[in-house]
Amino acid sequence: MFRSIRNVGRLVGLARILARHDALFSLEMLGVHPGILGLAKFGIGGMERSGRPGQRLTRALNEAGPSFIKLGQALSTRSDLLGEELASDLSELQDSLPPFSAAQAREALINAFGTEPETLFAEFDGDAIAAASIAQVHFAKTPDGREVAVKILRPGIEQAFRRDLDLLLWLAEVAERARPELRRLKPVQSVETIAEAVELEMDLRFEAAAAAELAENFADDPDFVVPEVDWTRTAKRVLTTARLTDGIPMDDRDAIVAAGHDPESVITKAAAASFRQVFRDGFFHADTHPGNMFVLPSGAIGVVDFGIMGRLNLKTRRNLAEMLVAFLNRNYRRAAEVHFEAGWVPADRSVDSFTQACRSIAEPILDKPQGEISIARLLAQLFQITETFRMEARPELLLLQKTMLVAEGTARKLCPEANMWLLIRPLIEDWMVENLGAEAKIKDAVETLRAAVERLPGVLGGIEQSSRLLAEGRIKLHPDTISALRNGGQPGRRSVPMIWLIVFGLFFAYIAIVLR
Repeated sequence: MFRSIRNVGRLVGLARILARHDALFSLEMLGVHPGILGLAKFGIGGMERSGRPGQRLTRALNEAGPSFIKLGQALSTRSDLLGEELASDLSELQDSLPPFSAAQAREALINAFGTEPETLFAEFDGDAIAAASIAQVHFAKTPDGREVAVKILRPGIEQAFRRDLDLLLWLAEVAERARPELRRLKPVQSVETIAEAVELEMDLRFEAAAAAELAENFADDPDFVVPEVDWTRTAKRVLTTARLTDGIPMDDRDAIVAAGHDPESVITKAAAASFRQVFRDGFFHADTHPGNMFVLPSGAIGVVDFGIMGRLNLKTRRNLAEMLVAFLNRNYRRAAEVHFEAGWVPADRSVDSFTQACRSIAEPILDKPQGEISIARLLAQLFQITETFRMEARPELLLLQKTMLVAEGTARKLCPEANMWLLIRPLIEDWMVENLGAEAKIKDAVETLRAAVERLPGVLGGIEQSSRLLAEGRIKLHPDTISALRNGGQPGRRSVPMIWLIVFGLFFAYIAIVLR
């Protein structure tokens, strides 16, 4: 009861901010009681009515503070829930806030390392070069002369997020009760997912680990640079990495051309790196807006800010690749079948109807000029038909779709006539052969058999233990069971017990694997 009373008070405060920006429709969608909405409007002067609904909501969330900025960014991936226009407007939400003071930054360093900043850094710039909702970044130089970037969490940010996320979770619970049709979209689970992601973001050691893993994946690729983590100057609330110097933001075409770089070559490198992250590694940077990606003097792509990362298992990657290739080949029947095989669409839905839906979505997009074809937009529209076919929300695919949308937008600004997907088509085709061809299926079968062989000692151990218990009389079998084991299930017939056929089969399979 106390939680509800507390959150109703917070909800009224949030509603008044939304009301000032004429964005109360967002709470109406959740089924919030009209009385609360009416109370929110009371005493509000002139509303800011300019712009589309999504633009008004974006301004309101910016005013509401860090937690709601993060919420808006998360919702921008949910075109299935909000519609494409509203989700697109929210994707413009700028995670930018006034910086906290140099004195507070200094105090954070002392608390994190138990020593004066002067012992950690020969130089430390007290003015932040970037300030976002969770943290801000300062440039510094280590005693051995290395230039580094130091990311520091905002003071008190953990408590603020816990308070706001409790309100959002309570709202999601109310929405599921008030509007049962929303349960399919899992609002409670979605808020919990946001809470988990924010919790990881607020422990900068996790971000450091993500940066290190991504760097390891691209250790042999000179075209994609991940700054090295300085682990001795990294803690829960502080992250220090090498500084990427003289980088040009990915969307600054004029500066990139002036520096002597070919925009099409830059797009190809960036797209190839994205493809390898998603399909080769299943671990991708999910916040690649132009402020986080740079063209370095060498022509390589440099990337920073590893707080939001995505993962896809191999099965999902294979399904996704096959679906995308089917769409690009306009094989809509196969695109639909992949959805059913992956379990993304319930088996009781009609494959024929879903094929028709795939065609209706893809044709208008694939008929556009080469430079305007957007696979991310195709996925966004595909996710919007979830209600008709009762598709469950797939958070990892929604995050990927948002990442693809940002990448396509940046590529279009840099080189409007090019299409990033066609530029990396050879990579896609090679990956498809390696992971979806006959050789890949044989490899999967061998791996499955190898795993079975590795479990064989445990199985045999279980059989031995069961036999001993039988011999000791601690397990008793029915006479009919004993007869069936002796005779292969048929009276009067003598045969090798089935378990030994399995054992011998696995043994010879193991010999074949060892000798191949």
